[in-house]
Amino acid sequence: MTRILLTGATGQVGWELARALAPLGEILSPPHKVLDLARPETLAAAVDVAQPDVIVNAAAYTAVDQAERETASAMAINADAPLELAKAARKHRALLVHYSTDYVFDGRKESAYEEYDAPNPLSTYGRSKLAGDVAIRESGADHLIFRTSWVYASRGKNFLLTMLRLAGEREQLRIVNDQVGAPTWSRLIAVSTGVALRHELARRREGKFVSDVFNLTAGGEVSWHGFATAIIAALRQHGMPMKCREVMPITTDEYPLPAQRPANSRLSTAKIAKQYGLHLPEWDRCMNLCLAEVIADRGYPIMAAA
Repeated sequence: MTRILLTGATGQVGWELARALAPLGEILSPPHKVLDLARPETLAAAVDVAQPDVIVNAAAYTAVDQAERETASAMAINADAPLELAKAARKHRALLVHYSTDYVFDGRKESAYEEYDAPNPLSTYGRSKLAGDVAIRESGADHLIFRTSWVYASRGKNFLLTMLRLAGEREQLRIVNDQVGAPTWSRLIAVSTGVALRHELARRREGKFVSDVFNLTAGGEVSWHGFATAIIAALRQHGMPMKCREVMPITTDEYPLPAQRPANSRLSTAKIAKQYGLHLPEWDRCMNLCLAEVIADRGYPIMAAA
């Protein structure tokens, strides 16, 4: 049976991966004290114990603004730890699956980014993630890197859950309207990873595997303001009580943050569609499915969508 070592199993993506990858083999998800990416020097020993066929790294330092003042921690978790996992994967002849981000780009391109467009991160977080990508590619380990964007889930801390909370607290929401991307449900990432991994494990057995990077986001595009507006509309449609009456568009300059964000976070998914036949659903369809689950879990009545 394939042994799959999963980091970050309690996180937004990791929680979904633990379920989506279960049909492919035995999921090994040691507790944080055993597999702690903040201590990269300890990872080799943890991998030695696990003896995995696949390492799926769903753990990351994702506090984008906090990273501006915690550079060492961001680099340890997002750059040094992936390198150690890659070295361990090579030692054990395991396949390493890793997740990257739209923040490796500066957002100045007018169209969607392709996988091999030149990166130019604007923030410490983006630089740390890029350093991890480069380390993995140069390690000599078999690897798949999936680059995603604007991740949300039914658990954890994310934009969708923040909007759900604020909708019940404020009459007006002020949301940035000049950054565009594709909000991506963690379950879509996990299920897509499962499809890709099934293909690539077969290729490895046939001696045909080639390490690569793929963009993995939901279809379509929207601004943060458009995303927030859609969330509020969906909440109303589901009959959820709320205080919010207006979602006002603002510019990035009107909402300054420590870390600079790319204005264009659109990622082309043509390559992953060609490689695996994955024609990823539109962002709003995924959003509605996720929201329906969240609202049902919280005990609100669910009304039929129009």
